[in-house]
Amino acid sequence: MALGRNSNQQATVPSTEQGRIDYAGKKIGMWLFLFTELLFFGGMFLLYAVYRSRYPAEFHWAAQQENLLLGSINTMILLSSSLTMAVAVSAIGKAHRRLSCLMQMVTMLSACCFLIIKYFEWGAKISKGIYPNSPVLLAHEKGDILFFSLYFVMTGIHGLHVLIGIIVMAIMLFFTRRGVIAPDNFAKLENTGLYWHFVDIVWIYLFPLFYLIT
Repeated sequence: MALGRNSNQQATVPSTEQGRIDYAGKKIGMWLFLFTELLFFGGMFLLYAVYRSRYPAEFHWAAQQENLLLGSINTMILLSSSLTMAVAVSAIGKAHRRLSCLMQMVTMLSACCFLIIKYFEWGAKISKGIYPNSPVLLAHEKGDILFFSLYFVMTGIHGLHVLIGIIVMAIMLFFTRRGVIAPDNFAKLENTGLYWHFVDIVWIYLFPLFYLIT
């Protein structure tokens, strides 16, 4: 019997240690991915800074054409969604699966609202003929053209990240409901939360660059 107990202990310890290694590997992999994303967005922010310094007056005028109200609402939506995502991760860690599922759904709904508002914001500009390489925009000063080109590219790429986040969160919600994501195994949901916080942080930088520089 003693031998049997020792055998069970020896089988359990490597399994636990392997779980810790897997968890650490997943976290490191996610942070490396976010670092590459940071370099990508950092390059675009640097490009913006260069053109902003060359055409301050044009950037100032172009920023006045942005809808500050919609931009502010979207900012509040993303900040709130970051909170609900954090609650979702914390809840599953405390075995509150139903609460975690609810918070994940609220986060996805917030992300969808963000994209809907951005759709109407883009639509308003496009209806006025303001979009990359449009005849109306090309008739403006070079600084105006650069501002709106950067606006569409940077907010468009950010919107794509939001869409990817919605898809990933939908998969995490399915896993949570099926019990795949559990109190002792929620690294995937935690990494999804890190990704979503990163998306929110990027918008926190985009918002003042395009809406508040006036």
